Amino acid sequence: MTSYLEIRRFRDDQLIWVSRNHLQLNLLHDEIINSVVTVSVKQMEENHGPIPCSFSFFMMGSAGRFEQSVWSDQDHGIIYQEQGTEIHAYFLTLGKEISKGLHLAGYEYCDGGVMASNPLWCKSQNEWKQQVIKWATDSTWESIRQLLIFIDGRSLYGETSLIEVLKIEVYKIIHKENLFKKILNNTLYLKKGIGVLGQLLVETHGPNTGSINIKEKAFFPYVNAIRLLAIKGNIFETSTLSRLEKLNEFELPYSKRELYKQQFLKLLSFRLSHSKPSNYENSHYLPIKDLSNTQKEEVKEILKNGVTLHRYVKKLIEKEDN
Repeated sequence: MTSYLEIRRFRDDQLIWVSRNHLQLNLLHDEIINSVVTVSVKQMEENHGPIPCSFSFFMMGSAGRFEQSVWSDQDHGIIYQEQGTEIHAYFLTLGKEISKGLHLAGYEYCDGGVMASNPLWCKSQNEWKQQVIKWATDSTWESIRQLLIFIDGRSLYGETSLIEVLKIEVYKIIHKENLFKKILNNTLYLKKGIGVLGQLLVETHGPNTGSINIKEKAFFPYVNAIRLLAIKGNIFETSTLSRLEKLNEFELPYSKRELYKQQFLKLLSFRLSHSKPSNYENSHYLPIKDLSNTQKEEVKEILKNGVTLHRYVKKLIEKEDN
């Protein structure tokens, strides 16, 4: 594929075949994004000269965790090996080209600006090292949030070791400064999915009336809790399922790991089978009226187990902190 529009046509053609299979869908997203970066790099070399040094283009958010739905926005960054004003300008231009290419290929721009077109997410390895140290030492709510976004980063194009080295640095700082309580506080607030009468709490107005926001109410409790356990256990995998697989008995007993793995797989399946997304925003909503009574009970079970997992991690961190 030699152009962004050609990649978009390929995306539209292929999505229908994989839209009900989580693994195949995310492999397709990887293929599409990789193709976009390849075209962007070629454009840069034609217009601005050869790539000045080795670099890594990495994905964050749901793409970094290999947990994208049919629709996805952009969350990505660039780490380049050498430092210099001209080198920085080159890679920032590349970041802008990739962002534009991804947009044309069907990925919405990130509202929060977590993209390689933003200088905050496009730096030399040395500057990145200084940045993550600053985030950790500042340890404000916002800097911890940035740190967690980075931790979900997964290299998709270029020199993988560049991000791996930085992640080792990040984990060391978190352990040394004992930032687990601050990370916990950053992800502590959970939106209720079940009411006092045991009913599913759905949107009551707007375009998604009658639907439940499964991103906030179902995915976040699992993703945030398992990420925290993974950092604690020095696990560098980025997907929630891979992190669960690697946790040891001390962090989470085997029976619980299996339970949460099955619940998370079921959640991924529900999102693909029952949500009817026409764009990125409404891909986070599950229309309850389309579910059978059995399926509604399964959704409640997923939500309850997510809250239980989150409380378990909270108790674990608070106990160790004391």
